[in-house]
Amino acid sequence: MIRRLLLGNVQDALAEQAAVALIGPRQVGKTTLALDIAREKNALYLDLENSSDRAKLQSPAGFLRAYEDRLVVLDEIHRVPDLFLELRGIIDQGRRNGRRTGRFLLLGSASLDLLKQSTESLAGRIRYIEMGPFSAQELAPAQLEMLWSRGGFPDSFLAGSDRGSLLWRDDLIRSYLERDIPMFGPRVPSETLRRFWTMLAHVQGGLLNSSRFAAGLEVSSQTITRYIDLLVDLLMVRRLMPYSTNVGKRLVKSPKIYIRDSGLVHALLNIRDFQSLLGHPVVGGSWEGFVIENLIGAAPVRTVPGFYRTSGGAEVDLVLELPGGERWIIEIKRSGVARPSKGFYEAIGDLKPAKAFVVYAGTDRYPISERIEAIGVLELMGMLGCVL
Repeated sequence: MIRRLLLGNVQDALAEQAAVALIGPRQVGKTTLALDIAREKNALYLDLENSSDRAKLQSPAGFLRAYEDRLVVLDEIHRVPDLFLELRGIIDQGRRNGRRTGRFLLLGSASLDLLKQSTESLAGRIRYIEMGPFSAQELAPAQLEMLWSRGGFPDSFLAGSDRGSLLWRDDLIRSYLERDIPMFGPRVPSETLRRFWTMLAHVQGGLLNSSRFAAGLEVSSQTITRYIDLLVDLLMVRRLMPYSTNVGKRLVKSPKIYIRDSGLVHALLNIRDFQSLLGHPVVGGSWEGFVIENLIGAAPVRTVPGFYRTSGGAEVDLVLELPGGERWIIEIKRSGVARPSKGFYEAIGDLKPAKAFVVYAGTDRYPISERIEAIGVLELMGMLGCVL
């Protein structure tokens, strides 16, 4: 069992708020974490994909009144979106009776339905926590390359072989295409969505060009935007926005697109193992996306991520504006040599960051110049975790 770093955050949130929503893609370990908390707190657990558990909540107020003094875990909460309206009254009644915190732990896919329902009815009563696949900090340093190759979904990472891991990821992709995406989004043939997802994998880390995707799939640009919006809402795709600053230069305004789990990128491209990955054209974009996901996950809450690119050639792979306003800029290299590009030096002059790093495949930390340091991804994650 690999202990998730998020466990403490969820426990702290339950101690401070009436309801906590743990949201994230399927199969990242939300239920496993919730069951650990449920055993510790003698909580009631209901799986709302189970018809018998859903039947218990036909009259939610009456049923849950019997468990007013216990934590209630509601898994797959998006299956019963109307329940949010009932939870508001139950929480408010509990507050009047002195039960202000630790009432409900809600688990579900990060869908528009989930976000809208909870935002409208539980404002001021709920805290969101996003749970993703394994991060590099949750594993041994020697497992970093395997994490990059297989991705962080627990069953993929822990599979007994590379072949077993790839087959598991293929099954997950099929499940999303045939079940989850149609549940939350437009009715689109699964083969069309798979082609679109594969196209995204081929251009991992590239600028979003909706017209190009639309031509390839023979759909409209507006349809491509809807597909992207849905995958972003399901936490499967990251839309990294350009960092906006007043530098008096012409900035690139299109977002960059990443499939958030590197293992899914490799499965979509039929990259079978680590050695095959090293010889594939996507290796640079895949490593860049892997590092970006890990750094954003390690950054403090309310950090604003982005990228910077000008028409003149200045470029930064990742800009992190930390909660206090401090700006860190990061260039990402897969090679074992941390050599910044000319565009990175130009960006330093434009952005005037507090810190500038080149994240590379090595582990040594050393100065490249007066303003730039070479650093490994794990050490930089540790630095971000110490920012207040």
